[in-house]
Amino acid sequence: MVADIAYLQHSQQQINQLDGTFALQRAAFAANPMPSAEQRIQWLKSLSELLAQQQDALVAAICEDFSNRSADETLLAELMPSLHGIHYATKRIKKWMKPSRRSVGMQFMPASAKVIYQPLGVVGIIVPWNYPLFLAIGPLTGALAAGNRVMIKMSESTPVTSQLVKDLLARIFPEDLVSVALGEAEVGMAFSKLPFDHLLFTGATSIGKHVMRAAAENLTPVTLELGGKSPAIVSADVPLADAAERIAFGKTLNAGQTCVAPDYVLVPRDRIDGFVSAYREVVQRFYPALKDNPDYTAIINERQLARLNGYLQDAEAKGARIVALYPEAQGRRLPQSLVLDVNDDMRLMQDEIFGPLLPVVPYDRIEDAFAYVNARPRPLALYYFGYDKREQQRVLHETHSGGVCLNDTLLHVAQDDMPFGGVGPSGMGHYHGHEGFLTFSKAKGVFIKQRFNAARLIYPPYGKSIQKLVYKLFVR
Repeated sequence: MVADIAYLQHSQQQINQLDGTFALQRAAFAANPMPSAEQRIQWLKSLSELLAQQQDALVAAICEDFSNRSADETLLAELMPSLHGIHYATKRIKKWMKPSRRSVGMQFMPASAKVIYQPLGVVGIIVPWNYPLFLAIGPLTGALAAGNRVMIKMSESTPVTSQLVKDLLARIFPEDLVSVALGEAEVGMAFSKLPFDHLLFTGATSIGKHVMRAAAENLTPVTLELGGKSPAIVSADVPLADAAERIAFGKTLNAGQTCVAPDYVLVPRDRIDGFVSAYREVVQRFYPALKDNPDYTAIINERQLARLNGYLQDAEAKGARIVALYPEAQGRRLPQSLVLDVNDDMRLMQDEIFGPLLPVVPYDRIEDAFAYVNARPRPLALYYFGYDKREQQRVLHETHSGGVCLNDTLLHVAQDDMPFGGVGPSGMGHYHGHEGFLTFSKAKGVFIKQRFNAARLIYPPYGKSIQKLVYKLFVR
C-alpha cells in the first residue's frame, strides 16, 4: 500500500514536471522563434560529438537493458545511422532554410511570392524500446535542424538507456531546448496530451491510436511510425541462397525486434522446402550457436518473451509446423524459428510479430502474392526478391507500403536522402533527411507587393470596363 502511494506520488511529480518543462520551452521559443543556421549547426555538432564520445557507454547500457544486445548491432543500427543523419542534416541546413521562390500569375502583377520555412515551436517525440537511441536521435536531428525546441519521452522498458540518454543530453542542451522525460505508461499518456506544435510517435499501432486521440484534443499534428506485418516476396526464379541470406539478415538483426523486419515471407509453393533449407543454412552460419553467443540478441523482457512463446503455442495448436533452428532457448535468447502451414486464425498471422519467428506462406502465381498482400492492412515495408526488372516494376505499381527494398531488407531506412514513413495502419507522415526538416517546419506562403497596386483596377464598384477586360483575358 505504501509502495503504491509512493509510486503514484512519483508519477504525479513526473507529470507535473512535464507541464513546467513545456512552459519553459514555449517561452524560450517565443524569445528566439527563428534560430540561425549557425546556431542549429552548432546544436547538431554538439550532439554528434557527444554520441561519438559516449558510444561505449551507450552500447553497454542498451546491452544491459536487453540482457544481451550485440555490440555490433548497436553500432550498425543505432550509432552509425544517428551520426550519419546528423552529418547529412548539418551539411544541408543552410540550403533547406533558404526561402523557395514561387511564380506569380500575370493577373496579380506586379508582385512576388516565396515560401519560408519557419520552426513549428515545441516538438514532442515518443521513443520505443527496440532502438532506444536511434529512434530518439533521428527525429531529434530533424526537429533541431528545423529550429525547434524538443521534449523526448523515453521508454520505460529500457530504463538504463533512457536514464543515460537523459543525463547525456542534459550535458549539452539546456532544458528549455531539449529535455528528456522518464516514467511509466501514465507519464507517456500525459506527455501525449501536451499541446505540442508537432508530436512524433514510434511504436505499436494500438498505442498509436491512443496517442493520436490524445493529440486531437489540442489539434496537434502527428507523425506516426507504427509497423504492421511487412511481407517479403520470393520470386519464382531468384536464387534461394540470395533471398534467404538477405531475409535472414533483416529478421535476425535485433532478434527481429525491428518495425521493418520481414514479418512473413511469401514463397512459391514448389520452392518452400528449398527456402527452408537455405534459410536454416544462413542463420546457422550467422550464429553457429545460440548459447552464450554475444552476437545473438535477447528479447527485451519477460512480457515480450511470453507473448512470442504464446504465438508459437497458438500456431502449433492450430496446425502449424514449427521449424526451430536451435534446439532450445537460453534465458531470453529465443531461437529463430520458421513457421509452416499457417492460416489467418493464428495470432502470429494477425499481429505484428516483432521477434525471431518467420511464417512462410506459399503462393502459386505472383498475382496471388500481390493479392495476399493487398488484402491486408498496408505494411510499413515490403521486400521483393527477384532480378526480373519487369516484375520489380509490377511490385512497385501493384502493391502499397510505406517503403520498399528490391533484393534487400531494412536498408531503405538508413538512406539519409529518402523519406521514411508508413501508410494507413502502418503510420502517417515522414521524417529523415529533407522530409524530416519539412515535417518539423511550417512552410509559410508569403505574397509580397510594394507601393504600386494594380489590383485597385478590380476593386468595387463592379461593372467597369476594365473589369470586363480582366474577365475576358483571365476567366476562360
